[in-house]
Amino acid sequence: MTMYTPHVARENGPLYKALADSIERDIQAGTLTPGERLPTHRDMADALGVNVSTVTRGYREAEKRGLLSGTVGRGTFVASDAVTSSAMVSFEPGAPGMIEMGLIAPLSYLDPDVAEGFRRIARRKDPTTFLRYTDPRGLPDHRQAGALWARLYGLECGPEEIIVCAGAQHALTCCLAGLLRPGDRLAVDSLTYPGLKSLASMLGIRLAPITMDGQGMMPEALDAACRRNDIKAVYLMPGVHNPTTATMSEPRRDEIARLAEVHDLIIIEDDAYDLTHPGRTTPVSDRARHRAVFVAGLSKSLAAGLRVAFLVAPPALRKPLAQAVLNTIWMAPPLNVELAAMWITDGTAEQILEAKRAEAARRYMIACDVLDGLRFRGKPTGFFCWLELPAPWTGAAFEAAARARGINVFGAEKFVVGDTAAPAAARLSLTGAEDIDDYRQGLWVLWHLLTRKD
Repeated sequence: MTMYTPHVARENGPLYKALADSIERDIQAGTLTPGERLPTHRDMADALGVNVSTVTRGYREAEKRGLLSGTVGRGTFVASDAVTSSAMVSFEPGAPGMIEMGLIAPLSYLDPDVAEGFRRIARRKDPTTFLRYTDPRGLPDHRQAGALWARLYGLECGPEEIIVCAGAQHALTCCLAGLLRPGDRLAVDSLTYPGLKSLASMLGIRLAPITMDGQGMMPEALDAACRRNDIKAVYLMPGVHNPTTATMSEPRRDEIARLAEVHDLIIIEDDAYDLTHPGRTTPVSDRARHRAVFVAGLSKSLAAGLRVAFLVAPPALRKPLAQAVLNTIWMAPPLNVELAAMWITDGTAEQILEAKRAEAARRYMIACDVLDGLRFRGKPTGFFCWLELPAPWTGAAFEAAARARGINVFGAEKFVVGDTAAPAAARLSLTGAEDIDDYRQGLWVLWHLLTRKD
């Protein structure tokens, strides 16, 4: 078998970047394919006539770009998602009549009356108060509301622990930019939130995929990864894992928290969908408060367009997180946060959350009816489900075939990290189509696609 040897342009710029560029070109051209093993650092250096350190830097640069995955003792592989976009939203205009079952929409038509909300604010306070620069951490009343919201997730905290952000994605940006540095490794589930993947790639954070089971991240796999590599932090979704809907048990949470102590890991806990189902389990963060940051987002429950989320952070991490808010947007828009805080404190937010759970439950029952005979996992009031595909389907092939029939879904390849093999599965949004008839029609199209005999 011929060893892969890239053509490295040596005219301009550092050689290690030229090596990463050539690897990227070869992946795009199909010369290198997902899962393919690259030569060792020494073999590549000999083939190119360069120092081993140049190859090491080139591979690391390609890994930062999300192209390669390297593991001590196993080698360097082309990332499973190297040719799959992690983007959840396309900037290209969608095809007319496309039924959305990929993007998870938060049932915005059930949100409270924004106009009435602003009128209430104007009657109670001088609105110009919210048009000025404020503390990057947020106004005192807003941080108090954030503490109330965090308690819905099962995390008791005070307003002094809260940092207000412009949505959960911004909160994650502040966590990665404020607490990690380019080149640092972040442990994540082997299938994880695509927005986290894109963000890590943009910031040069290397993701270390950790093997999962029916409860999510496996402690023994996290322990082994930490012993092999220098891992700085771990990203968790223990309540309703995206995309598999797995829920981590209390003992599993205990063990993950213990390992964070053993390996000195920062915990970044982002349970975006935990409030979509009733019943609380104590967050992992509550087991290691001094090293954990918890993202208490609103978007899946209330007025996604307001872009409001709350970070719960320990004393040692608050300053870099607040500095990250200042460096990115200075502050979350106070008027937006005031509206969200008002709805949190007067009980409106919880009423809306219950209404959305009820609608999600109706949609889940429709999915159970239409997808009869297919294997999928979900929560009875959840916003999405994880569909196992029959042979010989792959997630990417199913996504393409569904799109050709006017249905947008997300194949498993969009969620895989590093050299993880993509399972034959897809995530179906139960809330993407606002019209219930469109939603039902989309399910029927997908059912026929997977059960036809031709």
